Amino acid sequence: MLNVADILETIGMIREENLDIRTITMGISLFDCVSDDADRLCEKVYDKITKKAEHLVRTGVDIERQYGVPIVNKRVSVTPVSLIGGNLSPEGYLKLAYTLQRAAKTLGINFIGGFSALVHKGMTNGDRNLISVIPEALAETECLCSSVNVATTKAGINMDAIRLMGSTIKRAAYLTRDNNSIGCAKLVVFANVPEDNPFMAGAFHGVGEPDSVINVGVSGPGVVAAAIRRAGNCDLSALADVIKTTAFKITRVGQLVASEAARRLDTPFGIIDLSLAPTPAIGDSVARILEEMGLESCGAHGTTAALAMLNDAVKKGGVMASSHVGGLSGAFIPVSEDEGMIAAVERGALSLEKLEAMTAVCSVGLDMIAIPGDVSEEVICGIIADEISIGVANTKTTAVRLIPAWGKSCGDSVSFGGLLGSAPVMSVRPYSPAKFILRGGRVPAPIHSLKN
Repeated sequence: MLNVADILETIGMIREENLDIRTITMGISLFDCVSDDADRLCEKVYDKITKKAEHLVRTGVDIERQYGVPIVNKRVSVTPVSLIGGNLSPEGYLKLAYTLQRAAKTLGINFIGGFSALVHKGMTNGDRNLISVIPEALAETECLCSSVNVATTKAGINMDAIRLMGSTIKRAAYLTRDNNSIGCAKLVVFANVPEDNPFMAGAFHGVGEPDSVINVGVSGPGVVAAAIRRAGNCDLSALADVIKTTAFKITRVGQLVASEAARRLDTPFGIIDLSLAPTPAIGDSVARILEEMGLESCGAHGTTAALAMLNDAVKKGGVMASSHVGGLSGAFIPVSEDEGMIAAVERGALSLEKLEAMTAVCSVGLDMIAIPGDVSEEVICGIIADEISIGVANTKTTAVRLIPAWGKSCGDSVSFGGLLGSAPVMSVRPYSPAKFILRGGRVPAPIHSLKN
């Protein structure tokens, strides 16, 4: 039975603490669109996406109005394109990218994800052709997002794929140099990528998913920070309970919206991703949560411990609220999208190395980090390899979304606008890992992957 106090509390979370549904994402399988002819493939892809998701935006708006819960983004994810494109030429994959962009514009959605390849153990010709045109695809489209999975705990790390991604990221930065290298903000390199993630830029519709599905991402860093502030000077066990209780309430709101969207769209409900996804808005910051927990600044010694506790408590609260928690689920630490992270970098409290340590205990990885535009491909590969190895060794998802900002140096900043925010350009160690990267091959899977 609904309680008046609970209703008023939720209203307060929305009005004063930035609670929102960050995204309703419809996943759509494209396996039945496969064709030997590129034009026919594009036609079938466009028709299926626009038919399946025809009412997605309107439904999101209607639910938002009925329940008073902001739904910030309406998105679509599709089957990794390399799996349905087969041996398309690079030009064929570009044509498919333009088709996805056209479908997104027709639907009025924010982003469409799935211009992706899964190459953790090796690459097909189709994979290589797709990856070769990622920079052009991201430069010449607005809504398209791309991801490449280069490692799993079971398979190890494909260093040849990482080497290829280093050059891909540099080229994407160059081709969008007139717009602060924004192409790189739509490209993610993964280890242990989840197949039901609703968040961009890494969303795609996995091979084990139904023909279509509704996945919802909730977000409420401001709500958690406010709850910690109200809790006062309690001990850490009590603080963990406060975070769990708050995460439970946030997830229940997401469960309501997800179930209603699935019913109205006559589409199966998939998962709730209960990630704490920050925005550039004041009061909607994961960094500020850590500071409310007792750190003078995010990046201080103790930051990793505080983040580990936060991430664990969020997950525990969320799984009590929904039987279908999935995606990434935890705390995001994207620099450009979190005003507290930006402030910590600017005051010198937060370095790339500290961010890497934090990724061992949080949801994603090195996310939305601007680095100098003249950083070499090999150094970018080294950063990717370091982060990906954390995911492989710890049997968790990690990811890298780096922006080598063309023409920018340490001390500069880049601005992307909207939820992507702005980022100070961070320093990178100048020493080269080139000989290590150029060895190529595959880093073997860790011994604890042998669990059969």
